[in-house]
Parts: sequence; C-alpha cells; structure tokens
Amino acid sequence: MSALEPKLKGKVALVTGAARGLGRAYALRLARLGADVAVNDIRMDAAKEWNEELSAPTVMDECRALGVRSIGIEADVTKRAQVNAMTDRIVKELGSLDILVTNAGGQLHPTGEGRTDAETMGEEDVRFILDVNLMSTIFCCQAAAKVMKKRKWGRIVTVSSVAAFGGAGLVSYGIAKAGIIRYSRSLARELAPHGINVNAVAPALIGTSRAFGQFPERKALGPTIPLGRVGVPEDVAKVIEFFVTDLADYVTGQCLVVCGGLYLNVS
Repeated sequence: MSALEPKLKGKVALVTGAARGLGRAYALRLARLGADVAVNDIRMDAAKEWNEELSAPTVMDECRALGVRSIGIEADVTKRAQVNAMTDRIVKELGSLDILVTNAGGQLHPTGEGRTDAETMGEEDVRFILDVNLMSTIFCCQAAAKVMKKRKWGRIVTVSSVAAFGGAGLVSYGIAKAGIIRYSRSLARELAPHGINVNAVAPALIGTSRAFGQFPERKALGPTIPLGRVGVPEDVAKVIEFFVTDLADYVTGQCLVVCGGLYLNVS
C-alpha cells in the first residue's frame, strides 16, 4: 500500500458502517491520510458474515497499523440517542470530530420484498429503508454539526446512490437515497458560514463482499460499463479523499456520481 501525504494529520474522522466493505475502504483511506478514525457499525464482526478478509483482527487494528489512533463503536445509527452517545464518546476519547462519512445504509431488509413498484411497495419496507439510509444520515449529521460548529471547521460526506436518479426498481431505496442528496444540499447551505463543507457521493456498481455475495451475477457486468470494469471500494474512497481534504476547500453542496461512465448508457 503506497504512502499518502498526511493531509489529515490532527483530524478526527467518523465513518459509519465501516466494519467491512465500502465503509472499511473509507476508514483506511482516511487513516492513510493521517486522520484518527472512529469506526462505527451495528456489528463490528460484519466482515465475517460476508467472508471479507481483513489484514488485522479488526478494521480499528488495520487503522492503527497505519500509525493513527482508532476506536470501534458498535451502535445503531437509526437511533438518535445511540448516535449522540457515540459522538460524545469520540470527542471524549479522540478529542474532536472533524470529518464525518455517513456510509451506513443499504438495501437490507428481513424479507427484501415490496420495494420494486411505487404503486405496491409496503409500508414496513419503506419505513425500514428510510430509517437505515435517510434517518441515520440525518441523526449523524446533526450530532456531528454541533461539534464542528464549535471548531469552525468540518467536512461531511453523505453517501447516496445512483438509485436516487432512477425511475424503475428499488423504489424505497431510491427515495431514501434521493432524500440524502436533498438533505445534504440544505445542510451545506446552513453550515457554510461555520466553515463546514457538506457533499455527497453516489456510487453505482461497486464490487464489495456483500454486493457480490448477494448478487454474484454482478461480477460479469464489467464489459457493460464504459470504463470496462466493475468499481472497487477504493474508487469511491478516492472521491471521499477529494471532499475531505484541501482539494475541495471551495466545494460544497455537490453530489458526485461514481459510476465508471454507467450513466452514459442511459439514452
């Protein structure tokens, strides 16, 4: 793993849903940039469920191996009280909270039914997906903003999806991810006077352990993407780096689609 300029040395970052997959990639990228990292997940052993190999016993250990401080916090970010307690602990143990990446979310559901058609999608599914994706983002952003405003500096990156722009399939998920973009733009406007930038990323087909575990057929979709391959977590992590470092000092309220040109296939 090549060394990166420690642009974030002295900063403290929180990445939600970071015990595996994309969140893990974001956490490790921030650690390589010198940030101390708080790793959150609802289950800190999530990598085992999808047979994702770590280079150390935990993601926190992987971060520490890069020369930074790291703590793990198991918390349900759909619960405001747990989010507030997590934020308090980060400030107490790491001294600050300067960067937030709201990665927690996904298409998860106990049944996975009823999210294809807007006309028939079920109430239980919609409420669950909104909680896991949109409400978790709102709770984390609100808690982090209180800390960042005191310091007059902060970087927040919310995680949406290309599903936010679609018109077919995954309706409840798309609604939640579209809501994240709208919320992020409003938050960016409100927090700009306090030195806090808020932006969003909207990944498309990214090959994570869970994505390939749930949908193995996606491995063969590379040739259908203009850049010729399925994305990897590091592709999105590099965009996170852009948004939280000096490269994006004058960028706020934006949503950057990370899709390998997949949008070019839409007529």
